[in-house]
Amino acid sequence: MKLGRFPGFIAVATVVLMTCLASQSQDKRKIIIDQDAAGPAGTDQQAILLLIQSPQTEVLGITVVTGDAWLTEEVAHTLRMLELIGRTDIPVVPGAEYPLVRTKEETEQWEQRYGYVAWLGAWTPRVYHAPRELGAMPEGKPTTKAAAENAAHFLVRMVRKYPHEVTIYEGGPMTNLALAISIDPEFASLAKGLVFMGASMSPQTEDPEFTNTPRREFNLWFDPEAAHIVLRAPWKKIVCTPVDISVKTRMTNELIDKVKAGNSPAAQYIGKYARLHGSYNYLWDELASTAWLDPSLITKKENRYMDVNLDRGAGYGDTLTWTDRDKPKRNVQSVEVQLDLDIDRFYRLFVELLTVPTPQPGNPSTP
Repeated sequence: MKLGRFPGFIAVATVVLMTCLASQSQDKRKIIIDQDAAGPAGTDQQAILLLIQSPQTEVLGITVVTGDAWLTEEVAHTLRMLELIGRTDIPVVPGAEYPLVRTKEETEQWEQRYGYVAWLGAWTPRVYHAPRELGAMPEGKPTTKAAAENAAHFLVRMVRKYPHEVTIYEGGPMTNLALAISIDPEFASLAKGLVFMGASMSPQTEDPEFTNTPRREFNLWFDPEAAHIVLRAPWKKIVCTPVDISVKTRMTNELIDKVKAGNSPAAQYIGKYARLHGSYNYLWDELASTAWLDPSLITKKENRYMDVNLDRGAGYGDTLTWTDRDKPKRNVQSVEVQLDLDIDRFYRLFVELLTVPTPQPGNPSTP
Protein backbone atom coordinates (compact mmCIF):
# COMPACT_ATOMS: atom_id res chain seq x y z
CA MET A 1 0.00 0.00 0.00
CA LYS A 2 1.27 3.49 -0.85
CA LEU A 3 0.20 5.63 2.09
CA GLY A 4 1.45 8.77 0.37
CA ARG A 5 -1.37 8.58 -2.20
CA PHE A 6 -3.91 9.81 0.34
CA PRO A 7 -3.82 13.60 0.85
CA GLY A 8 -4.49 14.68 4.39
CA PHE A 9 -4.21 11.06 5.49
CA ILE A 10 -2.91 11.72 8.98
CA ALA A 11 -5.38 14.49 9.85
CA VAL A 12 -8.43 12.60 8.60
CA ALA A 13 -7.32 9.33 10.13
CA THR A 14 -6.75 10.97 13.49
CA VAL A 15 -10.29 12.38 13.60
CA VAL A 16 -11.78 9.04 12.54
CA LEU A 17 -9.75 7.07 15.07
CA MET A 18 -10.54 9.38 17.98
CA THR A 19 -14.25 9.44 17.11
CA CYS A 20 -14.51 5.68 16.77
CA LEU A 21 -12.52 4.81 19.86
CA ALA A 22 -13.66 7.56 22.21
CA SER A 23 -17.09 5.95 22.44
CA GLN A 24 -15.39 2.90 23.94
CA SER A 25 -13.20 4.79 26.38
CA GLN A 26 -15.69 5.11 29.22
CA ASP A 27 -15.07 1.51 30.20
CA LYS A 28 -11.42 1.15 29.37
CA ARG A 29 -9.95 -2.30 28.87
CA LYS A 30 -7.44 -3.07 31.59
CA ILE A 31 -4.18 -4.59 30.43
CA ILE A 32 -0.75 -5.43 31.80
CA ILE A 33 2.05 -5.39 29.23
CA ASP A 34 4.67 -8.08 29.88
CA GLN A 35 7.51 -7.39 27.48
CA ASP A 36 11.18 -7.96 26.74
CA ALA A 37 11.45 -4.25 26.15
CA ALA A 38 14.55 -3.70 24.02
CA GLY A 39 14.93 -0.20 22.66
CA PRO A 40 14.83 2.54 21.74
CA ALA A 41 11.91 2.00 19.34
CA GLY A 42 11.89 -1.43 17.68
CA THR A 43 9.12 -4.01 17.85
CA ASP A 44 9.07 -4.22 21.67
CA GLN A 45 8.76 -0.51 22.44
CA GLN A 46 6.45 0.09 19.47
CA ALA A 47 4.02 -2.57 20.70
CA ILE A 48 4.00 -0.94 24.14
CA LEU A 49 3.33 2.45 22.55
CA LEU A 50 0.40 1.17 20.49
CA LEU A 51 -1.34 -0.09 23.62
CA ILE A 52 -0.64 3.13 25.53
CA GLN A 53 -1.75 5.31 22.61
CA SER A 54 -5.17 3.69 22.32
CA PRO A 55 -7.97 5.50 24.18
CA GLN A 56 -9.51 2.06 24.72
CA THR A 57 -6.90 0.94 27.22
CA GLU A 58 -5.90 1.41 30.81
CA VAL A 59 -2.34 0.15 31.09
CA LEU A 60 -1.97 -0.95 34.70
CA GLY A 61 1.76 -1.51 34.37
CA ILE A 62 4.61 -2.72 32.20
CA THR A 63 6.38 -5.79 33.56
CA VAL A 64 9.78 -6.44 32.01
CA VAL A 65 11.63 -9.70 31.31
CA THR A 66 15.00 -10.51 29.76
CA GLY A 67 14.63 -11.62 26.17
CA ASP A 68 15.65 -9.52 23.18
CA ALA A 69 17.95 -7.66 25.59
CA TRP A 70 18.94 -7.82 29.24
CA LEU A 71 16.46 -6.79 31.92
CA THR A 72 18.49 -3.80 33.18
CA GLU A 73 18.67 -2.05 29.82
CA GLU A 74 15.09 -2.95 28.91
CA VAL A 75 13.82 -1.30 32.08
CA ALA A 76 15.88 1.81 31.32
CA HIS A 77 14.60 2.06 27.74
CA THR A 78 11.01 1.69 28.94
CA LEU A 79 11.33 4.31 31.65
CA ARG A 80 12.90 6.73 29.19
CA MET A 81 10.23 6.12 26.55
CA LEU A 82 7.51 6.87 29.10
CA GLU A 83 9.31 10.09 30.06
CA LEU A 84 9.47 11.18 26.43
CA ILE A 85 5.73 10.63 25.84
CA GLY A 86 4.64 12.05 29.20
CA ARG A 87 3.26 8.85 30.74
CA THR A 88 5.45 8.29 33.78
CA ASP A 89 2.27 7.45 35.71
CA ILE A 90 2.51 3.91 34.28
CA PRO A 91 4.57 1.68 36.61
CA VAL A 92 7.56 -0.17 35.14
CA VAL A 93 8.13 -3.35 37.13
CA PRO A 94 11.32 -5.42 36.73
CA GLY A 95 10.95 -9.15 36.42
CA ALA A 96 13.07 -12.18 35.63
CA GLU A 97 16.67 -11.66 34.53
CA TYR A 98 17.20 -15.28 33.46
CA PRO A 99 15.06 -18.16 32.12
CA LEU A 100 13.87 -20.79 34.58
CA VAL A 101 16.21 -23.53 33.29
CA ARG A 102 17.98 -22.64 30.02
CA THR A 103 21.45 -21.10 30.41
CA LYS A 104 23.74 -19.33 27.97
CA GLU A 105 26.53 -21.87 28.49
CA GLU A 106 24.29 -24.90 27.90
CA THR A 107 22.81 -23.20 24.84
CA GLU A 108 26.26 -22.69 23.36
CA GLN A 109 26.98 -26.41 23.85
CA TRP A 110 23.57 -27.24 22.35
CA GLU A 111 24.43 -25.16 19.25
CA GLN A 112 27.67 -27.10 18.77
CA ARG A 113 25.64 -30.29 18.60
CA TYR A 114 22.49 -29.19 16.78
CA GLY A 115 23.43 -26.09 14.79
CA TYR A 116 23.46 -22.33 14.77
CA VAL A 117 20.55 -20.32 16.22
CA ALA A 118 19.93 -17.05 14.36
CA TRP A 119 18.62 -15.03 17.30
CA LEU A 120 19.60 -15.65 20.93
CA GLY A 121 18.27 -12.37 22.29
CA ALA A 122 20.48 -10.94 25.02
CA TRP A 123 22.91 -13.84 24.45
CA THR A 124 23.48 -13.09 20.74
CA PRO A 125 27.26 -12.76 20.32
CA ARG A 126 27.21 -9.64 18.11
CA VAL A 127 25.22 -7.64 20.69
CA TYR A 128 26.30 -9.36 23.90
CA HIS A 129 27.39 -7.44 27.00
CA ALA A 130 27.33 -8.16 30.73
CA PRO A 131 23.79 -8.48 32.18
CA ARG A 132 23.87 -5.47 34.51
CA GLU A 133 25.49 -3.08 32.02
CA LEU A 134 23.14 -0.47 30.63
CA GLY A 135 24.38 -0.50 27.05
CA ALA A 136 23.84 2.34 24.59
CA MET A 137 21.07 4.81 25.45
CA PRO A 138 20.82 7.16 22.45
CA GLU A 139 17.56 8.57 23.78
CA GLY A 140 19.22 9.50 27.10
CA LYS A 141 19.17 7.84 30.48
CA PRO A 142 15.91 7.96 32.46
CA THR A 143 15.54 10.07 35.58
CA THR A 144 12.53 8.13 36.86
CA LYS A 145 12.85 4.84 38.72
CA ALA A 146 11.32 1.41 38.32
CA ALA A 147 8.84 0.10 40.87
CA ALA A 148 10.29 -1.60 43.94
CA GLU A 149 7.91 -4.55 43.50
CA ASN A 150 8.83 -7.54 41.32
CA ALA A 151 6.87 -8.43 38.19
CA ALA A 152 5.41 -11.75 39.36
CA HIS A 153 3.94 -10.31 42.55
CA PHE A 154 2.66 -7.24 40.69
CA LEU A 155 0.88 -9.47 38.17
CA VAL A 156 -0.76 -11.50 40.92
CA ARG A 157 -1.75 -8.41 42.87
CA MET A 158 -3.39 -6.78 39.86
CA VAL A 159 -5.53 -9.76 38.84
CA ARG A 160 -6.65 -10.16 42.44
CA LYS A 161 -7.49 -6.47 42.62
CA TYR A 162 -9.46 -6.60 39.34
CA PRO A 163 -10.59 -10.22 39.00
CA HIS A 164 -11.60 -11.24 35.45
CA GLU A 165 -10.93 -7.70 34.15
CA VAL A 166 -7.22 -7.71 33.28
CA THR A 167 -5.86 -8.98 29.98
CA ILE A 168 -2.23 -10.09 30.07
CA TYR A 169 -0.34 -9.08 26.95
CA GLU A 170 2.85 -11.11 26.50
CA GLY A 171 5.42 -9.87 23.99
CA GLY A 172 8.47 -11.76 25.23
CA PRO A 173 9.54 -14.94 27.01
CA MET A 174 6.95 -16.13 29.53
CA THR A 175 9.18 -16.29 32.62
CA ASN A 176 7.32 -13.62 34.60
CA LEU A 177 3.97 -15.28 33.94
CA ALA A 178 5.25 -18.71 34.94
CA LEU A 179 6.55 -17.26 38.20
CA ALA A 180 3.19 -15.58 38.84
CA ILE A 181 1.43 -18.93 38.31
CA SER A 182 3.88 -20.59 40.70
CA ILE A 183 3.14 -17.96 43.35
CA ASP A 184 -0.62 -18.11 42.84
CA PRO A 185 -2.10 -21.09 40.94
CA GLU A 186 -5.30 -19.07 40.43
CA PHE A 187 -3.46 -16.28 38.59
CA ALA A 188 -4.42 -17.43 35.09
CA SER A 189 -8.06 -18.11 35.93
CA LEU A 190 -8.40 -14.69 37.56
CA ALA A 191 -7.16 -12.87 34.43
CA LYS A 192 -9.54 -11.96 31.63
CA GLY A 193 -7.26 -13.74 29.17
CA LEU A 194 -3.80 -14.03 27.64
CA VAL A 195 -2.68 -12.49 24.35
CA PHE A 196 0.83 -13.36 23.21
CA MET A 197 3.23 -13.01 20.32
CA GLY A 198 5.01 -16.31 19.93
CA ALA A 199 5.00 -19.84 18.54
CA SER A 200 5.65 -20.98 14.99
CA MET A 201 4.05 -23.74 12.94
CA SER A 202 4.67 -23.59 9.19
CA PRO A 203 5.50 -20.00 8.19
CA GLN A 204 5.67 -19.38 4.44
CA THR A 205 8.93 -17.48 4.17
CA GLU A 206 12.43 -17.58 2.73
CA ASP A 207 13.80 -16.13 5.97
CA PRO A 208 16.70 -18.44 6.91
CA GLU A 209 15.73 -18.18 10.58
CA PHE A 210 12.68 -20.37 9.83
CA THR A 211 13.33 -22.32 6.62
CA ASN A 212 15.20 -25.15 8.38
CA THR A 213 13.57 -24.79 11.80
CA PRO A 214 9.97 -23.68 11.19
CA ARG A 215 8.84 -24.63 14.70
CA ARG A 216 11.50 -22.58 16.50
CA GLU A 217 10.31 -19.16 17.71
CA PHE A 218 12.39 -17.07 20.09
CA ASN A 219 9.83 -16.11 22.77
CA LEU A 220 8.86 -19.73 23.50
CA TRP A 221 12.33 -21.13 22.76
CA PHE A 222 14.23 -18.82 25.16
CA ASP A 223 12.38 -20.17 28.22
CA PRO A 224 10.60 -23.38 27.19
CA GLU A 225 9.80 -24.47 30.74
CA ALA A 226 8.07 -21.16 31.43
CA ALA A 227 6.06 -21.39 28.20
CA HIS A 228 5.04 -24.96 29.11
CA ILE A 229 3.71 -23.79 32.48
CA VAL A 230 1.85 -20.83 30.98
CA LEU A 231 0.29 -22.63 28.02
CA ARG A 232 -1.13 -25.36 30.27
CA ALA A 233 -2.61 -22.93 32.80
CA PRO A 234 -6.42 -22.49 32.96
CA TRP A 235 -6.81 -19.17 31.11
CA LYS A 236 -10.32 -18.25 30.04
CA LYS A 237 -8.97 -17.48 26.57
CA ILE A 238 -5.56 -17.57 24.89
CA VAL A 239 -4.87 -15.70 21.64
CA CYS A 240 -1.63 -16.30 19.75
CA THR A 241 0.05 -14.15 17.08
CA PRO A 242 2.54 -16.67 15.61
CA VAL A 243 5.44 -16.32 13.21
CA ASP A 244 3.10 -17.60 10.48
CA ILE A 245 1.18 -14.31 10.39
CA SER A 246 3.97 -12.02 11.60
CA VAL A 247 6.09 -12.71 8.51
CA LYS A 248 3.35 -11.18 6.35
CA THR A 249 4.11 -7.74 7.82
CA ARG A 250 7.03 -5.36 7.30
CA MET A 251 8.28 -2.19 8.90
CA THR A 252 9.28 0.11 6.04
CA ASN A 253 10.79 3.55 5.64
CA GLU A 254 7.44 4.63 4.24
CA LEU A 255 5.67 3.66 7.46
CA ILE A 256 8.35 5.36 9.56
CA ASP A 257 7.98 8.55 7.50
CA LYS A 258 4.20 8.54 7.90
CA VAL A 259 4.50 8.15 11.67
CA LYS A 260 7.25 10.77 11.81
CA ALA A 261 4.91 13.25 10.11
CA GLY A 262 2.69 13.19 13.19
CA ASN A 263 3.00 15.68 16.04
CA SER A 264 2.45 13.33 18.98
CA PRO A 265 5.37 12.58 21.32
CA ALA A 266 5.02 8.90 20.34
CA ALA A 267 5.33 9.77 16.65
CA GLN A 268 8.40 11.89 17.26
CA TYR A 269 9.98 9.12 19.33
CA ILE A 270 9.44 6.57 16.55
CA GLY A 271 10.55 9.02 13.89
CA LYS A 272 13.80 9.66 15.70
CA TYR A 273 14.75 6.16 16.86
CA ALA A 274 13.07 3.61 14.55
CA ARG A 275 15.54 1.81 12.30
CA LEU A 276 15.35 -0.98 9.75
CA HIS A 277 17.57 -3.98 10.46
CA GLY A 278 18.36 -6.52 7.76
CA SER A 279 15.96 -7.73 5.10
CA TYR A 280 12.80 -8.62 6.98
CA ASN A 281 11.81 -6.16 9.76
CA TYR A 282 8.59 -7.89 10.75
CA LEU A 283 6.08 -6.08 12.95
CA TRP A 284 6.05 -8.98 15.40
CA ASP A 285 4.69 -7.52 18.62
CA GLU A 286 2.95 -4.57 17.00
CA LEU A 287 0.57 -6.94 15.22
CA ALA A 288 -0.23 -8.81 18.44
CA SER A 289 -1.03 -5.61 20.32
CA THR A 290 -2.99 -3.98 17.48
CA ALA A 291 -5.03 -7.12 16.82
CA TRP A 292 -6.03 -7.14 20.49
CA LEU A 293 -7.21 -3.56 20.11
CA ASP A 294 -9.11 -4.39 16.90
CA PRO A 295 -9.66 -8.15 16.43
CA SER A 296 -11.39 -7.52 13.09
CA LEU A 297 -7.92 -7.01 11.59
CA ILE A 298 -7.59 -10.79 11.66
CA THR A 299 -9.26 -12.43 8.65
CA LYS A 300 -8.33 -16.06 9.34
CA LYS A 301 -7.81 -17.94 12.58
CA GLU A 302 -8.15 -21.44 13.96
CA ASN A 303 -7.98 -23.19 17.29
CA ARG A 304 -5.04 -25.43 18.12
CA TYR A 305 -3.85 -27.11 21.29
CA MET A 306 -0.34 -25.88 22.03
CA ASP A 307 2.69 -26.73 24.14
CA VAL A 308 6.49 -26.59 23.93
CA ASN A 309 8.99 -29.41 23.40
CA LEU A 310 10.93 -29.92 26.66
CA ASP A 311 13.05 -32.85 25.45
CA ARG A 312 16.64 -31.64 25.60
CA GLY A 313 17.46 -32.70 22.04
CA ALA A 314 17.38 -30.92 18.68
CA GLY A 315 13.74 -29.86 19.12
CA TYR A 316 14.14 -28.37 22.60
CA GLY A 317 11.96 -25.25 22.78
CA ASP A 318 10.09 -25.89 19.53
CA THR A 319 6.36 -25.23 19.27
CA LEU A 320 4.06 -28.26 19.55
CA THR A 321 0.48 -28.09 18.25
CA TRP A 322 -2.42 -30.50 17.85
CA THR A 323 -5.97 -30.49 16.59
CA ASP A 324 -8.84 -31.72 18.72
CA ARG A 325 -8.53 -35.14 17.06
CA ASP A 326 -4.89 -35.82 17.95
CA LYS A 327 -4.25 -33.85 21.12
CA PRO A 328 -2.58 -35.62 24.07
CA LYS A 329 -4.67 -36.92 26.94
CA ARG A 330 -2.78 -34.75 29.40
CA ASN A 331 -4.23 -31.31 30.05
CA VAL A 332 -3.55 -28.94 27.14
CA GLN A 333 -5.36 -25.68 26.45
CA SER A 334 -7.05 -24.48 23.29
CA VAL A 335 -5.34 -21.49 21.71
CA GLU A 336 -6.85 -19.15 19.11
CA VAL A 337 -4.11 -18.88 16.48
CA GLN A 338 -4.15 -15.94 14.06
CA LEU A 339 -3.24 -16.90 10.48
CA ASP A 340 -4.09 -13.99 8.16
CA LEU A 341 -4.92 -10.30 8.31
CA ASP A 342 -6.17 -7.23 6.47
CA ILE A 343 -2.67 -5.88 6.06
CA ASP A 344 -3.52 -2.45 4.61
CA ARG A 345 -5.93 -1.80 7.46
CA PHE A 346 -3.30 -2.92 9.96
CA TYR A 347 -0.77 -0.45 8.53
CA ARG A 348 -3.36 2.35 8.66
CA LEU A 349 -4.18 1.66 12.29
CA PHE A 350 -0.48 1.41 13.14
CA VAL A 351 0.08 4.93 11.79
CA GLU A 352 -3.11 6.30 13.30
CA LEU A 353 -2.41 5.08 16.81
CA LEU A 354 1.14 6.39 16.87
CA THR A 355 0.17 9.84 15.60
CA VAL A 356 -2.88 10.62 17.75
CA PRO A 357 -2.32 12.71 20.90
CA THR A 358 -1.13 10.52 23.76
CA PRO A 359 -4.05 9.79 26.12
CA GLN A 360 -3.56 11.22 29.57
CA PRO A 361 -4.29 9.29 32.76
CA GLY A 362 -7.51 11.07 33.76
CA ASN A 363 -8.78 9.01 36.68
CA PRO A 364 -6.49 5.99 36.60
CA SER A 365 -6.93 3.03 38.87
CA THR A 366 -4.25 3.11 41.55
CA PRO A 367 -1.83 0.22 41.16
